[in-house]
Amino acid sequence: MSLEQWIHFGRARVLQMCNRHKGAIEALHEALRVNPGFAQAASALGYAHGALGQDELALRAFQEALRMRPDDAVTLFDLGFILHRQKKRREAIEAFEKAVALKPNIDRAWFGLGLARAELGEHAKAAEALERAAELQPMNPHAWYNLGMAHWTLGNRDKLESVIAHLDRFDPKMALRLTEETSAPHS
Repeated sequence: MSLEQWIHFGRARVLQMCNRHKGAIEALHEALRVNPGFAQAASALGYAHGALGQDELALRAFQEALRMRPDDAVTLFDLGFILHRQKKRREAIEAFEKAVALKPNIDRAWFGLGLARAELGEHAKAAEALERAAELQPMNPHAWYNLGMAHWTLGNRDKLESVIAHLDRFDPKMALRLTEETSAPHS
């Protein structure tokens, strides 16, 4: 590991924090030029491409990072996120499942897993994943909202009411939205 690769990587991270992803991409390519086996730089490159909506480039970068470091739960989540955004639900689920197997407390992977399963109509499995996401992030209104929608779809009225009550304690607007959306007759 050379100091030069870390200088480029550090510069890229600062640029990413400032939403200057094109500059970050240039710095990450320099880091990878210095050390082609720098998995963190490949993963950060995927993130930067994803932030710019360059999903195919992001996928390639994440896959390269995972080739170098296959047990990186965060990179697996990022890969799942891009796959989910591309509506490749089964592939996204596979990536999210690998991420949570490696790092059971990676809340955003549980959330992504729940969303992808719900979109495939696997509402019981979606509820399980969203329950875990909500446990890990008890103040995340989106996790609770989607958990409520999964329970509504499953006809779990008691669980839905419990979710609404919890959500109302910290995000009354989201609780109201969930109440309104679930007060319509179940289809």
